Amino acid sequence: MTTYTAPRRTKIVATLGPATDDPAVLEGLIKAGADVVRLNFSHGTAEEQIKRATQVKEIADSLGRHVGILADLQGPKIRISRFKNDKVNLQEGAAFTIDVNMPETDGDQTQVGCVYKALAEDVKAGNRLMLDDGRVVLDVESVSGSKIHCTVNVGGDLSNNKGINLQGGGLSADALTEKDKEDIVTAADIGVDFIAVSFPRSADDMNRARALAVAAGSHAHMVAKIERAEALDVLEEIIDASDVVMVARGDLGVEIGDANLPPVQKKMIRLARSRNTVVITATQMMESMIENPIPTRAEVFDVANAVADGTDAVMLSAETSVGKHPVLTVEAMGRICMETERQPSSIRSDHRVGRGFSRIDEAIAMSTMYVANHADIKAIAAFTETGSTTIRMSRISSGIPIFAMVPNAKICRRVTLSRGVIPILLKLHQVSGTDINMAGTRKLKELGIVKKGNLVIITCGELTGTHGGTNSMKIMQIE
Repeated sequence: MTTYTAPRRTKIVATLGPATDDPAVLEGLIKAGADVVRLNFSHGTAEEQIKRATQVKEIADSLGRHVGILADLQGPKIRISRFKNDKVNLQEGAAFTIDVNMPETDGDQTQVGCVYKALAEDVKAGNRLMLDDGRVVLDVESVSGSKIHCTVNVGGDLSNNKGINLQGGGLSADALTEKDKEDIVTAADIGVDFIAVSFPRSADDMNRARALAVAAGSHAHMVAKIERAEALDVLEEIIDASDVVMVARGDLGVEIGDANLPPVQKKMIRLARSRNTVVITATQMMESMIENPIPTRAEVFDVANAVADGTDAVMLSAETSVGKHPVLTVEAMGRICMETERQPSSIRSDHRVGRGFSRIDEAIAMSTMYVANHADIKAIAAFTETGSTTIRMSRISSGIPIFAMVPNAKICRRVTLSRGVIPILLKLHQVSGTDINMAGTRKLKELGIVKKGNLVIITCGELTGTHGGTNSMKIMQIE
């Protein structure tokens, strides 16, 4: 029998890019523990994304792993245009104009164009524009036609195509561009498991994206990237319209201010978990490892705090897509997650204490986790047709692994973002409860997860192979 090692509960999302295009590096990334890979549609062609997805599937199959694929849509491009000499240095107090109608390559020391043509309609005197993630700050003095006249509040180097944020939010750009609509079709053709919508402002943005995906033949889970200040005002509605929510700390931090970001992150993680939604924490988690082989202590604490707060997944962006040490970065992040998960505070939960249940499968899920946390349970085997029961189980902090016994590889990949859930492909057709129980315990024994005398919990519906919802929980002793 193989020796079983307790798996890491917090999932790791790794962004693909030039640094991972070598198949050997990609294989190393998956071996190191990447649970989900992110295809960033802001960069690269559709052909490049298709090639990367194909490589992931081939390597994951060869390793016997289930690796989810997340397509991240670019969203609206709210950026300045280009400078004649590629960059300028703006001095504090200087006048500077953004002209949305000027030629895209004619920027100079006094003015620059903008690819987002509605900017002049969205801003007014007294607004503050944050450029290049807030490294350059402009105060709007007046708006005349296509020209936004500003005073430099915080100066510095400003180069081509840098992003623009309106402090406090309020830009009217639609979350779904024509490019995004084309990329949703590409994502459907690839067969991705998750589609991330950038800059959603409302539940309607998420519903429209889901409808476009379904029309393209995709039933991928929808990820809402919370990047706009105004999204926080309707956060519950956005979460309820999504399957996954991402704490996208880059643009969000610029719009609401750095000091406000930590409590907002904690609130989002708590709120998402309370509403049975998966949550990803992202942006600059291991930023220094783009260049360096080890993280800073601040980065170690950042990852650990997100894990302690209950995030389902932590995400790497440039660290793996263009960084020098993609595999080392995943390994380091995995070690931090594992050590944090060993702390008693990470396996205690008061989730939904004092609240009733509206669904039978939720009642079974919560009951299962309560028993698992208060008895000598070795593992949980949850038979599920869609993965929803295991997602509900994963809302409860626990040290007990949840094995999702699912009938096809697509559902295996769908649960790869859920904290503490390990997918196992197990096909059963129209079998009785007794047969289900025996199949579950037999599979756990084959994998070396349990041994004679261990107690396990089996959950299932009355008849596997049909969509009817989980309604049964049984404690079994391994013979």
